[in-house]
Amino acid sequence: MQRRMEPKYRKRRERGLAVLVAALLLMIGSVITVGYMRANPPGPGDYSGAGNGNSVMVEISEGSTVSELGPTLVDKGVVKSNAAFQKAAGANSKAASVKPGFYRLQEGMSAESAVAALVDPKNAVELLQIPGGQTLSDVRVIGGQTRKGIYSSIEQVTCKNGSKCVKVADLERVASTADPVSLGVPQWALEAVNKRGNDPKRLEGLIAPGQYVINPEHDAQSILKDLVTRSAEQYAKTDIVARAQAVGLTPYEVLTAASLVEREAPAGDFDKVARVILNRLKEPMRLEFDSTVNYGLPEQEVATRDEDRKRVTPWNTYAKDGLPETPIASASEKALKSMENPAAGDWLFFVTIDKQGTTVFNRDFEAHQRDTQRSIDNGVLDSAR
Repeated sequence: MQRRMEPKYRKRRERGLAVLVAALLLMIGSVITVGYMRANPPGPGDYSGAGNGNSVMVEISEGSTVSELGPTLVDKGVVKSNAAFQKAAGANSKAASVKPGFYRLQEGMSAESAVAALVDPKNAVELLQIPGGQTLSDVRVIGGQTRKGIYSSIEQVTCKNGSKCVKVADLERVASTADPVSLGVPQWALEAVNKRGNDPKRLEGLIAPGQYVINPEHDAQSILKDLVTRSAEQYAKTDIVARAQAVGLTPYEVLTAASLVEREAPAGDFDKVARVILNRLKEPMRLEFDSTVNYGLPEQEVATRDEDRKRVTPWNTYAKDGLPETPIASASEKALKSMENPAAGDWLFFVTIDKQGTTVFNRDFEAHQRDTQRSIDNGVLDSAR
């Protein structure tokens, strides 16, 4: 005879079965979820759209790549996650070609939009271009256009690129009043720079030619310090201190002489003009370079006048012995290395005799006079006054 189960035992058994079924369903659901997640992993967190309109300046530093920028973009609120940015960068074939520099982005950009903005040249901050032979201040050329100086070039780049527009007056004020050490002036140039007192041109020659990434959020002092410091590092790489000793000059004198080479020598003859400078200093005889006359004039031209050559200035080598008191322009690495490693020769004179740049070197003054007349006849030494 079948025994009937007491109601309380039957309910307990039903509850146990319910718990077992629920547990089994939970386990099955977990297995299904894990399997689905493995097959369809969730995408990284990402914003949508091209940003919220709030501008953000970001930098890709020298030696780094776009992919290394991810964490910074997250910190600045440009993208939501580094994972999303890395995925978008990997999917954009142009990302690997993005160059170091500053770029304008926005907050709240999708990773894809951020990468697209980085590869678009319109969002890159303009580089500061300093050619060999450029001076700190503008130069008015008689019969020609005004040559923009380094200070004006900095103003143009900062006013175009950033919220801070660093004016020429700001740069001149800092250049003339700030402690040279705080501006990164190398030890071997400090004495000469300090001698110039409050002259804003006292940094002449200490900013090397090249392409520079300027942080558009920096002020005048930060910009000048960055440029002078980086330039000093470039000079050090040429072994300027040891090479100066080898040619019998101080490092600052080598830099000054290199600026003369930059302004006087045609391409291909830098090392020969360097030798002429050293030979004349050794004689001793005055250098008599028109470029040094021009440096002290408000208006310049290739051929200087007799009254200009008689004018006594800290730079005019017709009216003073030795080198100018400061460089007269930014000297390229080629000009600097030419002074550090001059050509062998006994030349004391040189003159460019045609508009193709043919330059004749000799030691004899009478031969030099004949070559100078050829230059005049060919319209090279021709005054526009």
